[in-house]
Amino acid sequence: MLRSLWTAATGLDAQQRNVDVIANNLANVNTTAFKRTRADFQDLFYSRLKEPGSQSATPGLFIPSGIQVGNGVANVATTILFDRGAMMTTGRLMDVAIQDSTSFFEVLLPNGDIVYTRDGNFHRDSQGNIVTAAGYKLNPGFTVPQDAVDVVFAPDGTVEAVFADKPNQQLGNLRLAFFTNPGGLRALGGNLYAATDSSGAAIEGTPGQDQYGELQSGFLEMSNVQAAQELINLIQAQRAFEMNSKSIQSSDEMLQTTAARRR
Repeated sequence: MLRSLWTAATGLDAQQRNVDVIANNLANVNTTAFKRTRADFQDLFYSRLKEPGSQSATPGLFIPSGIQVGNGVANVATTILFDRGAMMTTGRLMDVAIQDSTSFFEVLLPNGDIVYTRDGNFHRDSQGNIVTAAGYKLNPGFTVPQDAVDVVFAPDGTVEAVFADKPNQQLGNLRLAFFTNPGGLRALGGNLYAATDSSGAAIEGTPGQDQYGELQSGFLEMSNVQAAQELINLIQAQRAFEMNSKSIQSSDEMLQTTAARRR
């Protein structure tokens, strides 16, 4: 059987994965703080039909490059790209953006696990807790008095309740998390990420200090997906899929020609 059939099949599989990744990026073009993903590929092992530098048929001469035939391509990773998305003004004080691309809010799940997000779309629940749009509490927790009319986040992470008839009341200080390798975070969906051995443990710090960005109330970070670029990537992936399909068709025609010569 022609090697090219199996080689082209790996190309079809790889480009299908590429299209899957691009489709997810495009689907989340308006998702708050979404981080686009890139499919990474590498060539597969090579069949060495003749070793480079091996003895040629003529004594004393050596083959300079040999014969090495590749066996296709494989998707080895999907890399999350944490470049910062555009900042959108909302005028809502409980919308908070981080003014860098490497820090995360900490979120407490009901099972006690700490996860991380760049999505600063915060709300108050019925008990006065500051929570995400999905209802998960910020970590550390903040409880807003019932008579407060709003909540404001200062650039340095100070969280204050705003009242109509008295001065603001400080509720505490928000911490941010930093990871040595944010690309190693596990994407959980819902704009949440979990730490892994690859990302390293979260390093907590104060907004505006060291590598931690300041906070900005009244803004949300938007998706970092560039729709035009993703559409170009989609066209490239589609054409690559078509070319691999053409390779299979050509290999099939060669087999048909070979089979016809035997009759």
